[in-house]
Amino acid sequence: MKVQWVCVSLLGFALFFGEYRGSEVKFSRLDRWVKTGFQYLKLNLCRRVSLSESECKRLSHLHLSSVAVYVSESSSEKVLAILPDSYSAEVPAPKQNTYSVSPALKNGKRNQDLFPGSASHDAVLVLDPSPGESFGHPVVLFYVDFNVTKKKCGHMDGIFLGEECLTLGLKTRCVNQLKRQRSRSDRLVGRTRVRRGAGPSGRARSSRSERSGGVCEIHFLPLVVGVRDGNRTQRLRCMDHPDFAACPQPLPLAGPSVPLSSCELSKNTRRCHQQPLASQRSCRLYQTCDHAILLSGGWQEQITYQRHVQNLQLFHKMLRNNGFHKEHIKTFFAGNGQVAAKDTEGMYPATEKEVIRNHIAYVCRKQHCADTLVLYLNSPTCNDGTMLLWDRNHNGIAELKERYSVGELLSDLAGCRARRVLLFVEQSYSGALTKRLRSSRKHPNVLLLSALPWVQAAQAWAPLQPSHCLIDHLTKSAAMPRVSEWALGLLNVTLAGAPCNATPPLSDAEMRREFMGCQNLPTALWHQGHRRGN
Repeated sequence: MKVQWVCVSLLGFALFFGEYRGSEVKFSRLDRWVKTGFQYLKLNLCRRVSLSESECKRLSHLHLSSVAVYVSESSSEKVLAILPDSYSAEVPAPKQNTYSVSPALKNGKRNQDLFPGSASHDAVLVLDPSPGESFGHPVVLFYVDFNVTKKKCGHMDGIFLGEECLTLGLKTRCVNQLKRQRSRSDRLVGRTRVRRGAGPSGRARSSRSERSGGVCEIHFLPLVVGVRDGNRTQRLRCMDHPDFAACPQPLPLAGPSVPLSSCELSKNTRRCHQQPLASQRSCRLYQTCDHAILLSGGWQEQITYQRHVQNLQLFHKMLRNNGFHKEHIKTFFAGNGQVAAKDTEGMYPATEKEVIRNHIAYVCRKQHCADTLVLYLNSPTCNDGTMLLWDRNHNGIAELKERYSVGELLSDLAGCRARRVLLFVEQSYSGALTKRLRSSRKHPNVLLLSALPWVQAAQAWAPLQPSHCLIDHLTKSAAMPRVSEWALGLLNVTLAGAPCNATPPLSDAEMRREFMGCQNLPTALWHQGHRRGN
């Protein structure tokens, strides 16, 4: 009996030790990938992609402890990496509101047309050098392939590690916003390389280098799925380890998250079967009100964090403190399982682009509906300023109904009849919106506030009180944008539109009665405005 117990104990120890050794081997392999990729990020990345000089300088001094590391789960099945902005315009879009599986996923075959650049690989490694920032921002993606010879790895422009080959993932169908300015020394180095590579192989290396110099960096975490996984389960996971940056904590699901097409088949949850937004009820006869629209698309569960909810709550509270009525603040956030039902009053999922656009356009164009119209934008953003809403069919690609472009937003705000439209922007790549607004003649009353990348708009504006003047608050904060003389006049008011420095000063009762929330309009003024509108 004693001998049997000893044998069982030894067997248990052997199994435990084997499991420990297996995990140790796995981490040593991952550690090798990460250190190799990190050195590439610091020394070579800016030679391959079009990053700004300041960003390249920051990356060259980066420490590994500041980098979040993501890796796909180990499996015998090969994987595909699908990027939200990898969709090709030449390929017909998949049917909306469906959850069908593409041939690439059914048969495990490569489909370069449907998923450009997404050939199958053994693993995917992503290094995020800015884990505290909102997406999009540049991340470094490597494909990992096993059983590849050194020669083949070289032909793939990869890094040979003896057992694996790491190749840098790059987008090939995009438009660079930052065109790489080659210095004279770069050009001289390029000429020297061409002279040295006079043979056919030299020409091949030169052409590969030229092609790679014009492609775009990747700005989002990819959806990594098995080639035969019809459910499109995300296999990319953040690695918690003392040597790496702490993993961002996604917002915990308050309910099951299902594709939009499956909502009608699931149980009757409020997020799936919410009543349609009745925009026409937002504008009442003989009344003008302050309105606000808060948009935080989220895109996917993995990049939707608790701070996105906190930003919305902070901004919502500030609006309420400044007299905005609860029923005139509409919030569009994430998908159908991110917020508990008890917290969804006035909140709608960011899955219906047309609902969002129609509401903005209706409030904007209805005569006398809005006095002050506030938009707070806090969505994942492409480098052309396009906002990503929610991946409603879980295919990882931002299709037309899942993205809201700068042009579409400006079209919805063109000729807006509100006295002032204030855009509070807390998202990446707001420069495209700023540039378009400055050159537009259709948006004289639209002002862009808090568009600086280092400014947290919700926190910066949270202390705003009903008596505070907008221009004074901007001057005191780091969020002061460049504004014209005309814009300064529009900002010389409170958020509710009360004049600054009134003599004598307005009492709290006068402020609430005459400016905050809603005011009744004289019948003559209402009909006069409608005759002009017609």
